[in-house]
Amino acid sequence: MSAKTYSAKDVESKWYAHWMEKNYFHSEPDEREPYTIVIPPPNVTGVLHMGHMLNNTIQDILIRKARLDGKNACWVPGTDHASIATEAKVVKKLREQGIKKSDLSREEFMTHAFAWKEEYGGIILKQLQELGASCDWERTRFTMEPELYKAVIKVFVNLHKKGKLYRGLRMTNWDPAAQTVLSNEEVIHTEENKNLYHVRYKVAGTEDEYIVIATSRPETIPADTALAVHPDDERYKKYHGRKVIVPIANREIPIIADDYVAMDFGTGALKITPAHDMNDNALGEKYGLEVIDLLNPDGTLNENAIEFVGMDRDEARVEFVKLLKKTGDLLETKQYRTSVGRSERTNAVIEPRLTMQWFLKMDELAATALNAVESGDITFHPASMINMYRSWLKEENVRDWPISRQLWWGQRIPAYYYKDEIFVAETAEEALAEARRKLPAENLTMKDLQQDEDVLDTWFSSWLWPMSVFDGWKDSKELEYYYPTNDLVTGWDIIFFWVARMIMAGYEFSEELLGEAFAKEKGKMPFRNVYFTGMVRDEKRRKMSKSLGNSPDALELLKNYGADGVRFGMMRSAAAGNDIVFDAPIDQKTGKVLNESELCNQGKKFCNKIFNANRLIQSFEQSDKAPDPVTILAGKWLDAKLNHTVAETDRLLGEYRISEALSLLYNFIWGDFCSWYLEAIKPADGKLSKETYDFTISAFERMMIILHPFMPFITEEVWHELRERGEDEDCIVSRWPEASAYDAEIVKTFSVLQDIVSSTRDIRNQRKVSHRDALQLFIQRSDASEALLGATAGAKEFLMKSGVLSTVELTGDTPANALPFLVGNDKAYLVLNETIDRAAEAEKINAEIARLEGQVKGVEKKLANERFVSNAPEAVVALERKKLADWTAKIESLRAMV
Repeated sequence: MSAKTYSAKDVESKWYAHWMEKNYFHSEPDEREPYTIVIPPPNVTGVLHMGHMLNNTIQDILIRKARLDGKNACWVPGTDHASIATEAKVVKKLREQGIKKSDLSREEFMTHAFAWKEEYGGIILKQLQELGASCDWERTRFTMEPELYKAVIKVFVNLHKKGKLYRGLRMTNWDPAAQTVLSNEEVIHTEENKNLYHVRYKVAGTEDEYIVIATSRPETIPADTALAVHPDDERYKKYHGRKVIVPIANREIPIIADDYVAMDFGTGALKITPAHDMNDNALGEKYGLEVIDLLNPDGTLNENAIEFVGMDRDEARVEFVKLLKKTGDLLETKQYRTSVGRSERTNAVIEPRLTMQWFLKMDELAATALNAVESGDITFHPASMINMYRSWLKEENVRDWPISRQLWWGQRIPAYYYKDEIFVAETAEEALAEARRKLPAENLTMKDLQQDEDVLDTWFSSWLWPMSVFDGWKDSKELEYYYPTNDLVTGWDIIFFWVARMIMAGYEFSEELLGEAFAKEKGKMPFRNVYFTGMVRDEKRRKMSKSLGNSPDALELLKNYGADGVRFGMMRSAAAGNDIVFDAPIDQKTGKVLNESELCNQGKKFCNKIFNANRLIQSFEQSDKAPDPVTILAGKWLDAKLNHTVAETDRLLGEYRISEALSLLYNFIWGDFCSWYLEAIKPADGKLSKETYDFTISAFERMMIILHPFMPFITEEVWHELRERGEDEDCIVSRWPEASAYDAEIVKTFSVLQDIVSSTRDIRNQRKVSHRDALQLFIQRSDASEALLGATAGAKEFLMKSGVLSTVELTGDTPANALPFLVGNDKAYLVLNETIDRAAEAEKINAEIARLEGQVKGVEKKLANERFVSNAPEAVVALERKKLADWTAKIESLRAMV
C-alpha cells in the first residue's frame, strides 16, 4: 500500500533517478522509426525561467509520447556559447578581480572564458532535469566544443568557395557597449522621446543668409560633409550648387538637391553625415562625399571631434549644444517621438558605423527558406505564423547577413591575410599552402599570415544545430538515421534569427552531406514541424522579464507545486502561438511566489486526486460475487469513454493541440473516472467483484499511460502501485493504448443519467436539502424515458445510488410538492419533503431567466463583432462561445421548470 499522502519531492527524485539508471532517455540508431527533437540550446549564461519551462515541457510531452508509440525517441540537449552575452559576463568577472580584457592575450582570455563556462554553463541543463525533461543527456552538445567548432569553420570555407561570402566596408549597426557589429535582427526598436535641435548653417559667401537644419545628433556636426534639400523645395532653390559653413568646425560643404529629403519634416533641410547614418551613407556614395568618422568603437569621440575628443557621445551632445547656444547657431529645441534602435544584448543605443565585415549573401537562401514553408515541406503550428515568417523573408526585406563579430569568444573566422590577399581555409597550414601556391616568390612562412581577429555570429553556429549535433560534417551515419528531425519547439520571437536560418542551412548543406538520393527520399528540411509557443506574461499581460521583476523563480515554483503541478499549470494555459498569462504573483525583490498560482495549484490537486483514487481502489476487497447492474453499466460507459479519450488525445496531439489534450484528460480522469465511475462502483461493504476490480485497474493503468507525457512522475508512481511489475516494466516505456471500437449510444445514455443526477443535486443545494435524505424521482412517461429506464440495464439502480433516491418511476401526472427539471424533451420531478409555493418558485425562475438572457445578448453582440472574433486569441473566442452555449442550455432548462 502506498503512503497516505502524495510527496512530489520524494516521488520525483526517486523516479528520475530510476529512469536515468535504466538509461531510458538514451537513443542509438536501430531498426525502429526515429523520432528526433533538438533542443533550442539555451545560453550558457542562462538559468531556468518561465519561457524555458514552457518550451521544454512541450518538447518532453512530444518525446515521451513518441517513446510510448514505440519510436526510437531522441531528444538532443545542449547549450549555446552566446558570444556577446557570455563575453560580457566573463569581462565583468575579470574586472571584479582587477583584470582588464585589454591586459590579456586572446589565449589567456579564452582560458578564463572556458573556465567560466565549466563553472556556470551547465546550470540550466541540471535545472531542466528537475522539470522532468527526458533528454538524452549522453548526447549533450555545446556550440563551441571541438567537433561543432570544426563544423562551423567547414561551412564558412564551403560558402566562401561557392562565392556566397564577401568582405567589405559597409554601414552596419554598431553596439558601443559590446564593441561589435550587430545584424538588423539583433537591434530592438522602441519609441522614445528625443530632442530635435534647430541649427543654422551660414551660406558661404554671404553675410547674413542661413539654412536651418533639424538634427537629433548635434555632436556629429563636425563629421558633416554636405547639406541636402529637396530639388522642388522653393525655399532653397536659389542655393542649389552653393555651399554652407559647418558651425564650430568652420568647413565649407556643398548643398545638394535630392528627392530623398522630406520637405515637410523639420525645416526641410538635412545635414549629411555619411559616417554616422545609414541613409546619409547612401547619399554620400551617390554624390561621392567625403566620409569623416567621428566615433571610437566604445562610443567616445575621436580626434575629428575638435575640442570634444575623448568625451562620451551623450556627454559631447550636451557640451556641443552649450557651444552652439554660445555662438548663436542653436535657434530652438523641440521634443519629438521617434524610433530608437537598441542592442538586444546590452540595451546600448546603436551607432550606424562604417566597418569592415564579412557578409553572407541572403537572397537565394531566403527564397529557398520561404518556399520550404509555403510549399508545405515544413508545417507551422499555428499556421498563422507563416504570415510573420513571410514578412521577414520577402525579397524587399532581406538584407545580407553580417556574420563577423568583434569579439574573442566564438568561432574565429578562418580568413588569413597577407598584404591585399585573403586566404580562406579550415586551418592555418592549409591557408599557408594556398598562399605559397599563389605567391611562390614571396617565400611565405606562418608568421607572414595574419588571421582575422573577429569571430562568427552566434547564430552562424546555431543555424547548423540539427545537423551538427549528429556530427554531420564528420560522419553522416547518425545524420542519415536521425535527419530530418521531427519537431522543433521554439518561441516566435526567433522565427528569423534561428528558425529561418536553420531552414536555409538544411537546404544548403543536407544534400552535400547525405547525397542527392537521400534528399529526394527524406527531404532537405531540418525539421518537419515547428510548434511556436507564445510569450509568457504576468496577470497584467506584461512579458515576464528580469528587468520588470515579474518572473517567478522557476525552481521555487517546482518546489511549491512539484514538477507535474507546474507542467500542468503551464500547459493548461498554453495554446500554440498564443501568449500565456501565468497567474503567479511574486515578490519582486526575492522572486518568491506571494499567492497561489491557481493553475499550478490545480495541477498539484490533480496529482493528489490521482494518488487518492489509487488508494481508494487499493482499499477495495476483491470478491467472487458477480458484478451488480450498476457496476456493469458504469463499466460499459467508462470503457467507451476511455476509448473515445484515447482516440481524441491521439488526434489532438497529432494536431499539436497539446493544451486541449491535457484539458480532455483532466476532465476525463477527475470528472468521469473519479467523480462518477468510482462513486458508482464503490461498494457499501467494501467488497468489489474481481471482474470489476480487474477492469478498474486495467482502465486506470491505460489512463496513466496517456497522461504520462504530461505528468510523468505521478503516473509512474501510480503505475507501479496498481500491480506488480517486472524488472523493466515501467510506465515510461510501456505502449500507448490503441483505441478500440466503442458503443457511442452508451455514452449518450449515461450522459442523460448524469444530467438527471446533477439536476437532483442542484435542487438539493438550492433548497438546502441534505444529500443523505432519500427522495422520490418521477420522470414523464415517453418512448425516450421508457427506453432509458426500461431498456438500459442498471439505469434505475444507478440513479437511485448516485442521486440518493428512494424510488425512480415513470409517470403521466404532476406529483405534488415536486420541483420540475428537464430530461431531454421530458420533464422530471423531484419530490421534496416540504410544501412548494409554485408561484414563488416561478417568479424566482423567471428572474434568473431574465438575468441569463441579458448575459446571452452581451455575448451574442461580442461574437457578432468581426474585429473581436478575428483579433482575439482563439481560446478567448472559444470561451465566449462556450458561455453562450451553456447559458442558452440553462435558459431552456429553467423554462421547463416554470
